[in-house]
Amino acid sequence: QVQLVESGGGLVQAGGSLKLSCAASGRTFSAYAMGWFRQVPGKEREFVAATSWTGDTTYYADSVKGRFTISRDNAKNTLYLQMNSLKPEDTAVYYCAARSGFYASIQVADFGSWGQGTQVTVSL
Repeated sequence: QVQLVESGGGLVQAGGSLKLSCAASGRTFSAYAMGWFRQVPGKEREFVAATSWTGDTTYYADSVKGRFTISRDNAKNTLYLQMNSLKPEDTAVYYCAARSGFYASIQVADFGSWGQGTQVTVSL
């Protein structure tokens, strides 16, 4: 399996921006479709964004569409999530996930490898 480590979380004011990174190691990064998910205490993990192995196909949750951008650099084995116009309701632990195969998915169950998560807190 591929190992994933997220970074870039933190505290930001509403309207601000953050860029999350996910460094992959252990297997060929380009062989995986990737995704970002988030979770708040007491709630299920929810889909945020996903990309195919090439980055040509991307999906976004309606709640982040137009504000977040997922991208990947296969040469650097890194996945990114650029988050703009952040809102307090974006506060969550953000997880990077890898899905063996080329095609993007929005389903939690389709992803077999997960990072440890990074906290994003958006204040008023």
